[in-house]
Amino acid sequence: MKSLPLLLLLLASTTTLAQTKDYSKDVASPDAIIAAVYDVISGGPGVARDWERFRYLFRPETRLIPTRKSPQGDLVTQAMSPEEYVTAFASRVPTGFFEKEVHRVQEQYGTVTHAFSTYEAREKTDGPIIAKGINSIQLFYDGKRYYIVTIFWCAEAMGFPLPEKYLAK
Repeated sequence: MKSLPLLLLLLASTTTLAQTKDYSKDVASPDAIIAAVYDVISGGPGVARDWERFRYLFRPETRLIPTRKSPQGDLVTQAMSPEEYVTAFASRVPTGFFEKEVHRVQEQYGTVTHAFSTYEAREKTDGPIIAKGINSIQLFYDGKRYYIVTIFWCAEAMGFPLPEKYLAK
């Protein structure tokens, strides 16, 4: 019987450790979820990202779709699941990567929100810009929270200068 209180204490502490973090504030609004996705992928060299937080932002069927040029020069897309993105992103962690939103054009109707989110990326927070472009982000609101359904992006390096209307004012 003397070991029962110790066993209960051990079980309580194990349960507390096994609980996930509360990311509900990240999905409360379009502003919150878009800020969260930029925040979670950003970090210094060798800094681990909170991939649990990242996964929480998405629906199971979500796709992240960069556009790029093929070796032949054709414009192509490459759809990835959030899990495939996590694997592909691992190469950025050793160098550091900081992406931030600098401008947004957003529209909303019913359960659907679309944001054209202009971004800048750097390897250091105060370093030179290494990439700019637009993330086309589609969100779904289920009446309780927002989910990212798609992020489809094009970097300025693809040969498409950012139009004035999508730049910070």
